[in-house]
Amino acid sequence: MSFDPTRVSTVTFDSYSTLVDVDAAEKALAEHVADPEPVSKLWRARSLEYTFVGNPIDDYRPFYEVNRAALQYALDASEVPVSEAERDEILAVYHELDVFDDVRDSIERLQSAGYGCYVVSNGNPEMLDSMVEHADIGSLLDGVISADEVATFKPDAELYRHAAARTGTPIDEIAHATAAWFDVMGAQHAGMQGVWVDRKSSPWEPFGPEPDLTVPDLRAFADELGV
Repeated sequence: MSFDPTRVSTVTFDSYSTLVDVDAAEKALAEHVADPEPVSKLWRARSLEYTFVGNPIDDYRPFYEVNRAALQYALDASEVPVSEAERDEILAVYHELDVFDDVRDSIERLQSAGYGCYVVSNGNPEMLDSMVEHADIGSLLDGVISADEVATFKPDAELYRHAAARTGTPIDEIAHATAAWFDVMGAQHAGMQGVWVDRKSSPWEPFGPEPDLTVPDLRAFADELGV
């Protein structure tokens, strides 16, 4: 499927790895772990795996709790002895993740051109409030939509359909921009156009449909929309 900019009236964005850099969590781990990179990768992977499993077994928990459990697993599996207080100190980095340098001006361009701009994220409201505040993008967004509102995580179609209802936009008029491959596919399955923000020049998955559009950052996405 090819991207059709003429169909788009609303743009939604994922949060983590799309607007803010989750790799910054590695810095918080570095104070406690000799080799933080594999621990950080396991933490992130396990966090996503818990959301994938939670949906079909009807075990929804707010994402902060999921992320805390994933961090605990990564520390245990790596045999890193930290106290509960130290673990929670590491976890708190998710409230202060660095925003990518293309985010503010790109969303401002889209907003100025008349597109509705929303965040649609697995993050629970408290996490997303702090993310938006730290990134200083609150004035550029028309709303923030959390998986917590429907108690189900991506890539369940229910969340994307809920987002379309919240924005008041026909779902086929939404372009969803995300760095996560499964989020692209989930958005497409629900009826949105899926835009893959490939910041790391990664290969696309040899499974499922191709993205409707692949861009290196949000500036390139705004360019594709002609703004």
